[in-house]
Amino acid sequence: MIYETIRQAIQNIWSNKFRTFLTMLGIIIGEMAVIVIVGLGNGMTQSIKDSFSDMGTNLLSVQIMGYGARSVSVSSMYELVESRPDLFGSISPTGNVSGTVKIGTDTYSNTSVKGVSEVYFEMNKYTVAEGRGIQYVDLEDNKKICVVGDYISRMGYGGNAIGQTIKIGTERYTIVGVLEAKVTDTSEQEGSSDDVIFLPYTTALRVSGSSTVTSYGVTVTDENKLTEAKELIETTLQSLLHSDSGYFVTSMSEMLSSMTSMINMVVTILTAIAAISLLVGGIGIMNIMMVSVTERTREIGIRKALGAKERSILGLFVTEAATTSALGGVLGIALGYLLSMAANAFLLPLILDENDFTVTPSLTSVAVAFGISVGIGILFGYLPAKRAARLNPIEALRYD
Repeated sequence: MIYETIRQAIQNIWSNKFRTFLTMLGIIIGEMAVIVIVGLGNGMTQSIKDSFSDMGTNLLSVQIMGYGARSVSVSSMYELVESRPDLFGSISPTGNVSGTVKIGTDTYSNTSVKGVSEVYFEMNKYTVAEGRGIQYVDLEDNKKICVVGDYISRMGYGGNAIGQTIKIGTERYTIVGVLEAKVTDTSEQEGSSDDVIFLPYTTALRVSGSSTVTSYGVTVTDENKLTEAKELIETTLQSLLHSDSGYFVTSMSEMLSSMTSMINMVVTILTAIAAISLLVGGIGIMNIMMVSVTERTREIGIRKALGAKERSILGLFVTEAATTSALGGVLGIALGYLLSMAANAFLLPLILDENDFTVTPSLTSVAVAFGISVGIGILFGYLPAKRAARLNPIEALRYD
């Protein structure tokens, strides 16, 4: 009986193909929109996770603004880290250096210049490809040396940067090391993590005329101890500054969690908006099923006169509504995947600088959306089906 009911439902749908397609249109658009929107959310989330993975999720960022005349010395921060080797791994003072970068007559306006310590590269997963990194003696002697990214070496010196000099502001620095490229596509390196110059932080302080470091990077030995490490740093800074408003400590994992939560919230809102199309599609199915019941009144009367029970008539029309919405769901899924593939192949490369962002449909969202579409068909098809099942067979037979 189930097979026969499904067969008749498909036959009735096929006999009114164009009308059925218009009925399914809301379901198709809703399914397609849900799949693409969730896919965009998945792609953004994965892209952010990859970016934070490159920086290290066991890294704490410490910003010290000071409080009044009070400040925190570099030695105090090093003493804190060295006092808890079970909790902290390493520490690097960091600071941005202002000044125009020039190689010959060419100006590199997008290049980032930072002052760092000798452990910064290991902390942030940089690999020295040529020459050497910054050493402790460079910090002690305020040496005018630097380590450059792959973009600077390749564009400024044709890949032979070691021993060359580079001008930053009014000072010249000798290049002692070149970092391994992080961005594989050389056309996208400008302004990226490969378009960088690193100086000893002591040299950077001297050049900028500053006596205090306001930014530090601190690694934690165990990611499960991030909260404990953060609280210890905050407690120490509060005792040194006698204030809880002169510093800011955050972890990469917290930033990742916060950004992921924001993306999920936006995706949820957009998905809810897209799901309105499913509701509209359900109303369309109900209207068409009402029309179908009216058109097939005599057929219903004949079925009941021949002994068909109410549940058989109810099952036939509910199955027809569910089949209609299920077919719309399948078409919506197919179009959603095709649209995602088209976006990955043509649209995203045009509007984004990097190719690591893709629309990634979720199988879970597909299954849920399909289940909802079938459920909507059953829900909105039940009322017309119930009306058909309750028709009086004599009145139905006399209906013209």
